[in-house]
Amino acid sequence: MSHLDRLRAVFRMALNLPPDADVDDLRYRAIPQWDSLAHMALVAAMEDEFSIMIDTDEMIDMSSFALAAELLEKHGVGAAAR
Repeated sequence: MSHLDRLRAVFRMALNLPPDADVDDLRYRAIPQWDSLAHMALVAAMEDEFSIMIDTDEMIDMSSFALAAELLEKHGVGAAAR
């Protein structure tokens, strides 16, 4: 499973979305499920899944699935797959 597929699964789980939900274009607060509490749960789930530490600035800036994917690359997740 690619790091993006794993990230999609983390988003679906943390935001309590159906297994087939399309999250690639998801943005913070675009759906009721992604509120500030869910954002914290999402960050914690990403840290657990990918064994990374997300700092406060990164947490604040991570306002979409695409930015979350970029954050993983910044932390070296998936870089070896290129």
